[in-house]
Amino acid sequence: MHPSALSPDSVPTDLLVQRCLDGDQQAWNKIVNRHWRKVFNIAYKFVGKSDKAEDLTQDIFLKIYKSLDTFDRRANFQTWLFSISRNLCIDHYRTIRREREVIDHRVDTAEIWHADKKRNAYGDLEHKERVALLRTALKQLAPTLRKAVIMRDLREMTYHEIAKTLNVPEGTIKSRINRGRTELTRQLKQLRVQQDDTHLKQKTLAQAKPSTSNTGA
Repeated sequence: MHPSALSPDSVPTDLLVQRCLDGDQQAWNKIVNRHWRKVFNIAYKFVGKSDKAEDLTQDIFLKIYKSLDTFDRRANFQTWLFSISRNLCIDHYRTIRREREVIDHRVDTAEIWHADKKRNAYGDLEHKERVALLRTALKQLAPTLRKAVIMRDLREMTYHEIAKTLNVPEGTIKSRINRGRTELTRQLKQLRVQQDDTHLKQKTLAQAKPSTSNTGA
């Protein structure tokens, strides 16, 4: 039987890979359709949300497509595909963890929008100071960077949702978010230094102020 006479589901993967490398876009679509669900399931185990797993699966297949010429035909394609998928998911998890660390653990971005009614007076004051600090730092960012960081880290929108909302390529969105987080961290550190200096000056002035009990002696 001639390969062209094979039904889409019966075409060997190796043949689809070769067709894809020859520039056949339909062959790549068949590869994606054949393996999408299993790759999605792998991604979902790492991110736990369908929309984020969808984005991650798209990224995985894009990277697979770009590295398709490195596939050793002597190996099993599905094993190769799933191995790369898991490695990319692990890389994604590590990247997200580093991104969250960049947003400074002492400032919970969710607290900007949600108040905790159980806080005591001191805790409420500390909370307000932390939120005020983060808001001040955010204002120092360029508008495009600030908007990208807020949409990603505060509203927890996916890269795809942000790109669609702003009508900007996902690559540009990711770049803005990375730059925004880096600048936000720098601003937070600078503001904390200024805040600590202010607190130190206030403490020094308070200690230097003469005690009223000793006046008029």
